[in-house]
Amino acid sequence: MKKVKLFFIIIYIYFSYLLLLITLQYLPLNFEVTFLKLKQEEVKLPYYTIAFFTHVYTSIFLLLFGILQFSKKIRIKFPKTHKVIGKLYLIIILLFSGPASLIMGIHANGGLVSKISFTILSILWLIFTFLSLYYAKELNFKKHQQFAIRSFALTLSAISLRLFKYIIVFLWHPLPMDTYRIVSWLGWVINLLIAEIVIVYFITNKFKNGIKTK
Repeated sequence: MKKVKLFFIIIYIYFSYLLLLITLQYLPLNFEVTFLKLKQEEVKLPYYTIAFFTHVYTSIFLLLFGILQFSKKIRIKFPKTHKVIGKLYLIIILLFSGPASLIMGIHANGGLVSKISFTILSILWLIFTFLSLYYAKELNFKKHQQFAIRSFALTLSAISLRLFKYIIVFLWHPLPMDTYRIVSWLGWVINLLIAEIVIVYFITNKFKNGIKTK
C-alpha cells in the first residue's frame, strides 16, 4: 500500500512540475507560446485573453492548496491552517479559475466534442466547489468532504488529461486532434468515477462508524 501511495505521489509531483513549467512559459505576459499561436482568432477577443491568463496564472496554486486540504495531519493538528488553505482554494476556483475555464471551454480546440466536454467540466467544477463551501457552512462535514473530493478530482483533470494523452499517444499514435478529443473526456470522467468509489467505500463508511454530521 505504501509503495502504491509513493507511486501516486511521484506522479503527482512530476506532473505538477510539468504544469509549473507550462505556467512559467507565459511569464511575463507571453503570446508567443505554441498554444496561443493556435488560438489566433480567440486571442483577438479581450475576454478570452483575460480568461486564459487568469486560468494559467491561478490554477497552478490549486494543485498545492488542494492536496494540502487532504492532509489528515494539517486538518487535525492545524485546523485554522486547513480553513485558510480551503478558503484560498475556494476563492481561486469560484472567482477566477472556474469562470475562466468556462470561457476557455466554450472556445476549446477539437470542435464540438471537446467544447461540450470542457464546458461540462467547468460547470461541474464550479458547482461541486460551491457545494463543498455550502455544506461546510452548514456544518455537514460528510457532504462537505464528499463535494471537496469531487471538486479536487476535477482539479486533477489538469494532470490526468496529460497523463492519458501520453499513454494514448504511446500505445496507439492517433492524430493529435483525435487524441485531444478523447482526453478531453477521459481527463475528468475517469477522475469522477474514482472519486465516487472513494466516497462510497471510504468516506461514507468512515462517517457510519461514528463521525457526527449535522
